[in-house]
Amino acid sequence: MAQKIITVYFDDLTDEESAEVTTHTFALDGVSYEIDLGPDSYEQMLQAFGPFMSKARKAGKVRKPGARPAASRPAEDTARVRAWAKENGYSVNDRGRVPAEIREAYAKAH
Repeated sequence: MAQKIITVYFDDLTDEESAEVTTHTFALDGVSYEIDLGPDSYEQMLQAFGPFMSKARKAGKVRKPGARPAASRPAEDTARVRAWAKENGYSVNDRGRVPAEIREAYAKAH
């Protein structure tokens, strides 16, 4: 038996069917929202948010799915970076956070 599944995308604002609909996320007062919009509706949303976004402060970066925060890096990675830094003339403490400049230099070298 064969089965055919057809996915139809609708703009949440206009209720119009469109292959160009994509999902967009935003947050307000600590609540995250998702909305499916076509290009015209998305532009309309950006224009509405524009005056507020131009005056707002960024609260932080949105992490990509699967990305790990720095605090969850394995200890062996940090130890390896420290050892490399000392061998290459960088001043780095034996404990605590490894400065971003050193991590970036290590990444460029490897």
